[in-house]
Amino acid sequence: MMHIAYSALQHVTVNQQNLVAGADITLTEPVIRYQAYQAACQKLSKEIEDIQKYMPGWMPAFR
Repeated sequence: MMHIAYSALQHVTVNQQNLVAGADITLTEPVIRYQAYQAACQKLSKEIEDIQKYMPGWMPAFR
């Protein structure tokens, strides 16, 4: 699971670098971490659905 979160965090970091200079977007660490969590969940939505067949309502923990 750590690999999933790390790869999602990498994706968010790359997107941050692509922002236009001088943009009004301020991303703090908690916001970046939550965006990485959302990206990981979206990327692995099929796997999450498969797990939820056996454990209804299960979601990966956000730490």
